[in-house]
Amino acid sequence: MKRREFVEIGILSAPSFMLAQSTAHDNIQRVEAGADRSGETHTLGFSKISFKTSSADTGGGMFIMEHDNLAKGGPYRHLHPAQDEWLYAMGGEFRVEIGEQKLTLRPGDSVLMPRKVPHVWAQVSETPGKLLIAFTPAGKMEEFFRDFGKTGKLPTDASVVSAYGLQRVGPPLTI
Repeated sequence: MKRREFVEIGILSAPSFMLAQSTAHDNIQRVEAGADRSGETHTLGFSKISFKTSSADTGGGMFIMEHDNLAKGGPYRHLHPAQDEWLYAMGGEFRVEIGEQKLTLRPGDSVLMPRKVPHVWAQVSETPGKLLIAFTPAGKMEEFFRDFGKTGKLPTDASVVSAYGLQRVGPPLTI
């Protein structure tokens, strides 16, 4: 194989969001601890949410956010038909259920919740928790947290969340 063909094959096999990042040097932006990527304020009433990487930064490939000062509790059991969701515990303790698997996350632990698999998590420690969450591809997750981060609470109507590519499949975890 000729060198040029080898390079062309490598470029063609790279994920599109990686190519977008490698050619868009003006997208590089440092986000300080506790800050939001765009300087906005988001909350769902039980935590402060900071957007760390916008879906626009990665051509829709990824969205990363931080939940800080998380009170006890968490979201409804749900699934993402088109996104993988990754949790990284930065503070507190979290009970997580992915399908039938049950586990606990403590600071420094992480878990990938694959698309199409029902999952739920809850912050269970006495002190506030902190999570870093990534969605890939981003889908409409940034829009979801932007829209409901203005209202200060999660929507209760399952048909509303479906417009963002989410399926509610059960109640939150009982703590």
